[in-house]
Amino acid sequence: MPHEKKVCTVIGIGPGNGSAIARRFAADGYTVALLSRSLESSAQLTKEIPGAKGFACDVGNAASVAQAFAEIRKELGAVHTVVFNAGSGVFAALDDVTAADFETSWRVNALGLFLVAKEVVPAMKQAASGNIVVIGATASRRGAKMTTAFAPAKAAQRSFCESLAKQLGPMGIHVALIIIDGVVDLPKTRERMKDKPADYFVKPTAVADLASYLAHQDKSAWTFEAEARPFAENW
Repeated sequence: MPHEKKVCTVIGIGPGNGSAIARRFAADGYTVALLSRSLESSAQLTKEIPGAKGFACDVGNAASVAQAFAEIRKELGAVHTVVFNAGSGVFAALDDVTAADFETSWRVNALGLFLVAKEVVPAMKQAASGNIVVIGATASRRGAKMTTAFAPAKAAQRSFCESLAKQLGPMGIHVALIIIDGVVDLPKTRERMKDKPADYFVKPTAVADLASYLAHQDKSAWTFEAEARPFAENW
């Protein structure tokens, strides 16, 4: 039986951006594949979103990525849109960062995106259509004191996105990067920053709206890089 809906794969499911993005693309009419390290992370969301299916995937592991996307293709069909929301990083100065910390951050943010692109781009090329939307960070532009492991990984991710955008744009595939410059509105961040007003935080639903907008832009005016920043953030 042919798959009628386009498939959107959201990588990195949590209580913030990932969940909001999954809900938004489901509302847009996509069948949503939810990727997280364990099925437990996506279990509740699969119950809430009709037709959604969870898949276990460690994006820093090539075999895990290959298996997850083989299952997606078999069960849901070819992936039309990817929203890469996976992110990892230890925030500390050089003395407190290990080689393993540095490598893990690179594996999740940079290698993970590379592995995912290798899985989804062939079908997108064949269809001459598709989207790869990446949730990035201001750290990709500059290294702050405590981003010893995180900033280099996000910088590599951003450079890879730019390379992909230039390669794949002429083939009808839109690659876009959302730079999150601010604190995402989560229960844990609200608890840690009790003195901050609501408009200090980046709303996950607003990030999801932006991701959806980028995925549906007219190709005559595609955006490569968009910023998501609350007005109160210093920049």
